[in-house]
Amino acid sequence: MSQVVGNTALAYARVWHHVDASDRILGKLAERIALVLMGKHKPIYDPSVDCGDYVIVTHSRKVKVTGRKEEQLLFRKHSMFPGGLKETPYKAMKIKNPDEIIRHAVSGMLPKNKLRERRLERLKIFPAHRMGILGANVMRSWDDGTLPPDHNVSIPTTSETLRKLKEQRETASV
Repeated sequence: MSQVVGNTALAYARVWHHVDASDRILGKLAERIALVLMGKHKPIYDPSVDCGDYVIVTHSRKVKVTGRKEEQLLFRKHSMFPGGLKETPYKAMKIKNPDEIIRHAVSGMLPKNKLRERRLERLKIFPAHRMGILGANVMRSWDDGTLPPDHNVSIPTTSETLRKLKEQRETASV
């Protein structure tokens, strides 16, 4: 008698995760996002299969870096023409295009193979707390790593809604 269990659609189903980047360290945040995009948190993980989940990042303007990276970090791109190197310092990039900072960091944490671009397409980054219609898809929130015990799937879970629920519980207990 065989004990082989086939791949189920439920095991490969993609879940939407929400991350609030407020006051989070860029490198640690990018590492955790990359693990979820690859699917390493699932028991069915295989390096050759794209089984990762979706990740929504909010408050990308409030992400932090350690040490002197704020003064030293440069983002480089090249137009492939002679003299076409463009360098943008971290401070200017944080004002002009804050979502590109996180996307660049997560891209560096992903394996350099054919699945990289497809995984990065599942990363949605927003500079403020508004995430539009995508907020309705969120199943898990990483504010403190867990969901509240009275989690309702029909209500979008964002950092703002979790704060309101926490405040309601505190006022009810007083």
